[in-house]
Amino acid sequence: MKKIYKELLKRAKEALNNSYSPYSRFKVSSSLITEDGKIFTGVNIENASYGLTVCAERVAIFKAVSEGYKNIKAILIYADKNPCYPCGACLQVMSEFNKNIKILVFDGKNIIENELKNLLKKPYNKLS
Repeated sequence: MKKIYKELLKRAKEALNNSYSPYSRFKVSSSLITEDGKIFTGVNIENASYGLTVCAERVAIFKAVSEGYKNIKAILIYADKNPCYPCGACLQVMSEFNKNIKILVFDGKNIIENELKNLLKKPYNKLS
């Protein structure tokens, strides 16, 4: 396993306890690395109005972008019930920041490496 993948897994495991998931009781965390080597984490944050819930991947991405880091190299998803793949909304958000982002999913034993193009076949186009 790549050294950086181990670090992303470590960070995601540490962040999992911050998940706010009282409705689903399904904790998810995420960690990402930018091209600059900066790591950000995120957790799922639920709401009684389910549509307002935000996935861990988007929280990590939005934290990175709000700090000025837009070129995301890889993102790892970790959950207390593995494996957990990103939803369509998260995949679309990822496509805004790197069409070649590595998507890493922990299956309980190993990290499975994916590419965005294999999980999101036809992303919405960016505005020109």
